[in-house]
Amino acid sequence: MRVLIPSPLHDYTHAPRVDARGATLGALLDDLDRQFPGIRFRIVDEQGRIRRHMRCFIDGTQQFALDRPLNGVEEVVIVQALSGG
Repeated sequence: MRVLIPSPLHDYTHAPRVDARGATLGALLDDLDRQFPGIRFRIVDEQGRIRRHMRCFIDGTQQFALDRPLNGVEEVVIVQALSGG
């Protein structure tokens, strides 16, 4: 499936869109990390949760669970929240 990558992570992928596979969101992120070593750690913390400044959208809905099934999903969008003052 197609995965949209936020521009701060383009250093890993060298592209705004990549293809990855996985039955769940976590498996998809594992596949991304296999292809682009280190990228998963930028998205998922040491406790196995999506980092608070990262967002994953599946079918336009924000997802927090890495065990979320991806059956029939064609696109996952990863967004990095911006902060500052």
